[in-house]
Order: sequence, then C-alpha cells, then structure tokens
Amino acid sequence: MTVPVELSRIIINEASDQQIIMLKEIGGTRSFPIVIGIVEVLAIDRRLKGIAPPRPMTHDLLAGVIEKMGGEVDKIIVTDLRNHTFYAEIHINIGGKKVIVDSRPSDAIALSVATNRPIFVAEQVFEKLLG
Repeated sequence: MTVPVELSRIIINEASDQQIIMLKEIGGTRSFPIVIGIVEVLAIDRRLKGIAPPRPMTHDLLAGVIEKMGGEVDKIIVTDLRNHTFYAEIHINIGGKKVIVDSRPSDAIALSVATNRPIFVAEQVFEKLLG
C-alpha cells in the first residue's frame, strides 16, 4: 500500500553538502525528512519558485528523454528504508506499458517536481520510521 505525500518543507544550508526535504502525508499527520545533496535541493527549490534554468538540469533532461521516447512520468514512490538509506522508483508509462526505474529519492522527487507528478510513500517506510 502507498500513501500520497507532498513536499512540505525544504531546508537549505549552503554551508553543508547535506540538505533536508520534508515529505508529509496528504490528509494525515505523518511526515519525515530525507537528506539530499545541494544540487538536487537547489533544483527542487528553483522549480517550486518558478525559476527556469537557462539550460536543462539533469531532471529536465530526464523528463525530456522520457517524453521524446513517447512516455510520461506517472508517479514517484519512496519504496523502502534500509540501513538509513531511502529507495525510490520512477513509474513511467510508455505506450500503455508500465516501466519502473530504480532511483535515489532526491532525483525521483526532483523529477516529480519538474513534471508535476505525484509522490507516494510505501506504508512500510512510515512503519520503519515511526514504529
């Protein structure tokens, strides 16, 4: 089972390589942080503020490749948490065929922001984090 979430907060500390994004359950109270890199957090932050980069960022490039190949991003799922590392999947539809691509959550979330597609979290991730 997956739970729809939203990106509720971005914490940027330019003095550090580790940045934080908060995912919050839509219609619920559960939330948790994910530590990501500065490049990904800045890409997410700029996109949310409506600031378009002069050239495609990696996430824009991936979205463009998916589109040019006749596909579209369906959703992002944060699937697991193992040894303090989050795992995610990018779900893509290509001509009616479902393709699932393994991804770092930071890249998947940046892609979801770039393509305006929903983010979900597997229930087991909430259970591991919140008991």
